[in-house]
Amino acid sequence: MFDLQINGYAGADFNSDQLNADALHHACQCLEQDGVFGILATIITDDLDAMCRRLRNLVQLISQDPLAQKIIAGIHIEGPFISPEPGYVGAHPARFVKPAHPDDAKRLLEAAGDLALLVTLAPELDTGFTTTQWLTSQGICVAAGHCNPTLDILNAACDHGLRMFTHLGNGCPKDLHRHDNIIQRALSLHERLWICFIADGVHIEPFALKNYLRAAGIDRSILVTDAISAARLGPGRHTLGSWELDIGEDLVARSPDNSHFVGSTITWPRMQTFALDQLCLDETQLHQLTFKNPLTALGVAG
Repeated sequence: MFDLQINGYAGADFNSDQLNADALHHACQCLEQDGVFGILATIITDDLDAMCRRLRNLVQLISQDPLAQKIIAGIHIEGPFISPEPGYVGAHPARFVKPAHPDDAKRLLEAAGDLALLVTLAPELDTGFTTTQWLTSQGICVAAGHCNPTLDILNAACDHGLRMFTHLGNGCPKDLHRHDNIIQRALSLHERLWICFIADGVHIEPFALKNYLRAAGIDRSILVTDAISAARLGPGRHTLGSWELDIGEDLVARSPDNSHFVGSTITWPRMQTFALDQLCLDETQLHQLTFKNPLTALGVAG
């Protein structure tokens, strides 16, 4: 698997200021043992200074560890340019969400060095699509996510370089218009967008995910784990940035008030079983959804 969205793994939280060399190395060891070929380490919304600090720390730790360099192919910056609206903001702290601006994007990319490969933002908060266009000019894959653009705005964003949609079916309210909603709008543009889904059996019910994959097409879909530090571990207390989460016996990462999910605890071996048994995919389809398509979408196929 090549996973575009790993927030942490095996006790290591990539969004923690306490992330150290030992924790990162252990996470990479566990990812390799679980059959993961490569990942994008994901940094989510926080104060811009904190995000830059965590990006610099992650870059430095990777530069000192050959195994981390092998496993972590790049960085996915998810936020802070996302929708602050309830439901759409998801597990991101709304107080740190802000409209997209090229100057802020430059700060994040400078902190990430040459490891930044993917940025998720809300197209409706990118005035004139200037940030999307600038990021694209820097070779970054830009994804929509945690957003609610109209179909016209989503189409226009594609015209300015938008190439992907981050974990469709999540990062949106539970109650949506029955027809004109962000899920339907994104699916209608599957020929223009790579569409990612969290395939853990929790974020999207299996029957719904099968429908989404049928609508988007295997050729344009990508499966991710959205794993957090609790992945590969049992029940207990774990973190994702400022979140402190009590993971129960069902291994589902929920917010303390049980209103939404906060990442996933699934691993690649568990995802394989889920995809083959519950989604009724074959090995060739699974390989395309989890390896070939992510690399092609990033422009690094082969």
